[in-house]
Amino acid sequence: MPEIRVLIVDDDPLVRSALSHFVSRDPEINVVGEAETGLEGIAAVEREHPDVVMMDVQMPEMDGIEATAVISERWPEVKILAVTTLDGSDTVLPMLSAGASGYLLKDSSAASILEGVREVYSGASSLSPRIASLLIKHVRDTEPVGNDGTLEVLTEREQEVLQRLAQGMSNAEIARTLIVSEGTVKAHLGRIMSKWHVRDRVQILVTAAHAGLVEFR
Repeated sequence: MPEIRVLIVDDDPLVRSALSHFVSRDPEINVVGEAETGLEGIAAVEREHPDVVMMDVQMPEMDGIEATAVISERWPEVKILAVTTLDGSDTVLPMLSAGASGYLLKDSSAASILEGVREVYSGASSLSPRIASLLIKHVRDTEPVGNDGTLEVLTEREQEVLQRLAQGMSNAEIARTLIVSEGTVKAHLGRIMSKWHVRDRVQILVTAAHAGLVEFR
């Protein structure tokens, strides 16, 4: 597997150090730089050309939402993983809308954060369980629920994968609970995306919540 180049953007030096320590333990991940504001993060992306940016939300000068929007527009190939303490809909939804491929909370385990980096690098998305639940609840609360018949029906196994996705599970966690390979999980998710004409796991959740196919916990 090619080396994953990671940039860490957070205004807390202790958090930057901890995140760098977590992800650098993986021999296939290389932390190529750190930044403490959104503006510095944009400059670092231009300079270092990372594959994944681990982005905080609340920062001085320019916050993570603004920085994510700029990076997503200028360098759409760069994946952004939000890593923050904030779990309210007023930060989660704007961050995902700005272009973040994943949203993890800082109290996530080191293994979950490492898995999140790998998930977004591979083109998937990664959400903490609380964030997945919040996203589903927001869609259910703000949009009319109901499947108007336009969604292609999922197979039983695809439905099982969907329900675990709604619990905030990563591909690896879904694979373990269903006793299948990670590749099989990715194939099921790919078929769901194709059936529903959506681009990623976040959009699968939004579509499923809108149709009343998943519940928040």
